[in-house]
Amino acid sequence: MVRRIIEIDQEKCNGCGACAAACHEGAIGMADGKAVLLRDDYCDGLGDCLPACPTGAITFVEREAAAYDEAAVLAKKAEALKGSAPVTRTGCPGSMSRTLRHDDVPDASTPAGSPVSRLMQWPVQIKLLPVEAPYYNGARLLIAADCTAFSRADFHQRFMRGRITMIGCPKLDEGDYAEKLTEILRRNDVREVTVVRMEVPCCGGLQRAAETALRQSGKFIPWQVVTLGRDGNILD
Repeated sequence: MVRRIIEIDQEKCNGCGACAAACHEGAIGMADGKAVLLRDDYCDGLGDCLPACPTGAITFVEREAAAYDEAAVLAKKAEALKGSAPVTRTGCPGSMSRTLRHDDVPDASTPAGSPVSRLMQWPVQIKLLPVEAPYYNGARLLIAADCTAFSRADFHQRFMRGRITMIGCPKLDEGDYAEKLTEILRRNDVREVTVVRMEVPCCGGLQRAAETALRQSGKFIPWQVVTLGRDGNILD
């Protein structure tokens, strides 16, 4: 079948291994100091590896390739866990997933009365977020245009508290978020989705991607859209 799949430019690859660390399916490995696509059917075509590459060596191409085989990927992961110690992957630490914890009381370095961060996970950019992660299970998702947080002083408390935060800008990022958001909703036990956007037209792309993902996920997930004016006021 002809489908979208990654291609790695060996001339541009510097062998850092960041793409291999970002690929949750294990489709990318290292050989002779360079990143290589191990098997076509391990690549889901969502491109978690693209933003992790510091040299731009990875791109999408349309070519004849075996269909993505999720069962084979899961079997490979299960086999790797049998009788072995956890595998430590090397790569860009900035894109590694982490669950964050914040006390309701600011630490000693924070002035008294200052608001507390409500960010629950890292990373936050939709392009960098993994398709599967423990923090998605039972989660309430916040899909927010990246300008929204700058329009309201209470954004952390009002919108981010108790939610997994995902941000993006369809006008600046290449590609469509819908496919990745669909897989996140499909593969994880997400309880609800809140989309926060600005009133400007370009934010419509973020809302459409979220609506498409909700529809294509095949699940009934409660959702809402909150639109902010340029002054931060809630319009609807």
